[in-house]
Amino acid sequence: MGLYVYRLLGAAMLDASMYEGIEADRSVTGQAVMTVLLSSLATGIGSTAWYGFRPGVLLAVSGVALLTWAAGAYLMFQIGSRVVPEPETRTDFGELLRTTGFAAAPGLLQVLAALPAATVPVFVLTTGWMIAAMVIAVKHALDYRSLTRALVVCVLGASLCAVLAIGLGILFSRPVF
Repeated sequence: MGLYVYRLLGAAMLDASMYEGIEADRSVTGQAVMTVLLSSLATGIGSTAWYGFRPGVLLAVSGVALLTWAAGAYLMFQIGSRVVPEPETRTDFGELLRTTGFAAAPGLLQVLAALPAATVPVFVLTTGWMIAAMVIAVKHALDYRSLTRALVVCVLGASLCAVLAIGLGILFSRPVF
């Protein structure tokens, strides 16, 4: 447990060597999944300031977060390793899962958004922090020298996820009229 907390703190502090270690250690994939689940639970709890406590919302937020993370990591893997790789890029899907999973570590603080006066600032701060962590995670998983290239991969992956989510929402939603 202590080593897991150490990894969480290192990832949250955007420690490049921590992300390199996470990338290389296949045994921490379960911890990456746990980080995403805990972060999404913290988001669900934090959102109670807006929605009140509803277990269904908490479970839905957690499920969506897990699926979004896996889909986003897969898209970033495909984009980063096939569309815009650098000559040094040597990666596999597991490396992206591990590093991007730990990039959700700042999201654990979203539980503090349950405090009504702190809701918006906490969500804004932690979301920006997670984006920065995601860029660092992608940079190391894809062996990039450039943060700009990692940012492009993150933006493209997030954009494709958003388009997919909107498309599925339209496809499976009920008509308003």
